[in-house]
Amino acid sequence: MNINLYLKNAHVFNVYLKKFIYANIAISGNQFLYIGAEKTPTVPDKIIDLQGKYVVPGMIDCHMHIESSMAAPRTFMKGSVKNGVTTLIAEPHEIANVFGLEGIRAMAETLKAGPADVYIAIPSCVPSTNEMLETTGAVIDSATVKEMMRMDHVICLGEVMNGHDLLKGPDTRTSRLVKQVRAERPDFPLEGHLPRFLGWDLAQILFSGVGSDHTDQSLDTVKERIANGCFIQLQEKTLRSDIIRYLIDNNLFEHFAIVTDDTMPDAFIERGTLNFLVKKAMKLGMTPEQAIYAVTYTPACHMGLRDKGSIAPGKIADFAIIDDPCNFNILRTYCAGKEVYNHDTVEREKTDTSFPKHFYHSVHVPLLQEDSFCLSYNVAGNTKVRCRLLVVSRDTTFVKESTVELPVRNHQIDWENSPYNLAVVIERHGKNGGRGYALVGGSCLKRGAAATTYAHDHHNLLVIGQNKKDMTIAANTIIKNQGGYVAVLNDKIEAFAPLPIAGILSDQPLPVLGGQIKQVRQSLEQLGYEHNNVIMSLSTLSLPVSPFFKLTDRGIIDVQRQKIVPLMV
Repeated sequence: MNINLYLKNAHVFNVYLKKFIYANIAISGNQFLYIGAEKTPTVPDKIIDLQGKYVVPGMIDCHMHIESSMAAPRTFMKGSVKNGVTTLIAEPHEIANVFGLEGIRAMAETLKAGPADVYIAIPSCVPSTNEMLETTGAVIDSATVKEMMRMDHVICLGEVMNGHDLLKGPDTRTSRLVKQVRAERPDFPLEGHLPRFLGWDLAQILFSGVGSDHTDQSLDTVKERIANGCFIQLQEKTLRSDIIRYLIDNNLFEHFAIVTDDTMPDAFIERGTLNFLVKKAMKLGMTPEQAIYAVTYTPACHMGLRDKGSIAPGKIADFAIIDDPCNFNILRTYCAGKEVYNHDTVEREKTDTSFPKHFYHSVHVPLLQEDSFCLSYNVAGNTKVRCRLLVVSRDTTFVKESTVELPVRNHQIDWENSPYNLAVVIERHGKNGGRGYALVGGSCLKRGAAATTYAHDHHNLLVIGQNKKDMTIAANTIIKNQGGYVAVLNDKIEAFAPLPIAGILSDQPLPVLGGQIKQVRQSLEQLGYEHNNVIMSLSTLSLPVSPFFKLTDRGIIDVQRQKIVPLMV
């Protein structure tokens, strides 16, 4: 058998033994042929002496969203292989909320030309709740799911975000989609999004077939989920010392994987993706072998990728060469036996123009005037009114509720002379022009304004600020540029990141986009926003499946009850 590539004198990570062994690697075509010390029976086409360097399987990110990086897919893939990630399980519900199946197909088409291997998860919740609570550009229904199950590289049902809908009974939209996939593709994993579900509620969701959870965890929720057979996907905010210690002490390495979920573009540039999380897991107590196992073999097993996740005969030759397991610096990456990244090679960054032209014209909102940010209250004379207040916390994306009393002058609630922000979500898909209003406090903006079409998951136009003038400038900047993220102070644009593709993706190279988003992040912080991830906090202010109160174009949503509640109490 022909040997195309022969790597000698390497420390190779064997996932079955969970340790490094000193060996040579023979690759034939796109597969590993031999790992060991014996001489080759034929002369290899190419020989590389690794001189004791370390080789690990290509990392597998089994729960992530390319759109969360705001980078175009090919740009994202190019960045991924630089970080040793060769396989992505991408759930494209962000672009599906804008363009539906057409958006998913456009994304799948552009993924074909990238350097990594990308599998697609069927979005199960588009919209994330229902059309009464939020307006999206498209809806993923039973017919769409049926069509997607026949698409190439579709591998699972994406995160079932509306657990409350599952609990309502077998005839809800979410329950029907879950049953449909279980019946027609029993081999598909059903991915979960189960924040704060415990006891009987958790059991019923798992009973429905949903088998994993990637949301923020406490030690107790990790214990309960694993005890009930739920696979845990640990994103960064769940990589905590108490959880890591519990997993190590109880040898639970078959029951979890490390995932990114969402990666901000500036963090992508500065830290990396899964490679950064491997380093963090090691700092928290995992050995290099344990951390590598959790980004290679367990995600492969969870997703049924039997030919990936290990370096062994017959497996796809996805791997990374690293300097040292403790440092975990990526030197080279190979996908299907071909080199896709070399740290010694400088490549020219390119823009991504692979999407159809009409994807650049998806923000259907007329330019706004300052009166768009008035709160009318039709009572005679000057009085006061008690309003609902959404309270942002600095360490979580969960939003709590409070109430405040504000003066009414000439039939207008005087919010500008209060310490609170006005937030407005404006429907931008050309459906109904709906608008939802809320007052926002806590660790949010203290001055200026911000606006974005990157508003999870419906991606309508979200505007928030301390005064009408800055809010108008922010909103119109986004409208004129067909999407983006902007911060404004005293009539001046402080930072702007254009997102012209579907209003959620940039066509610029990752270093350019990363720099733009970093400026937006810094500007939001200078405007008083306090959070460990201000971009994500602001974007999820409108996500009506994330506890506890959120804002959509329909109004304020009580997430637990899945009801619209009034601004005026």
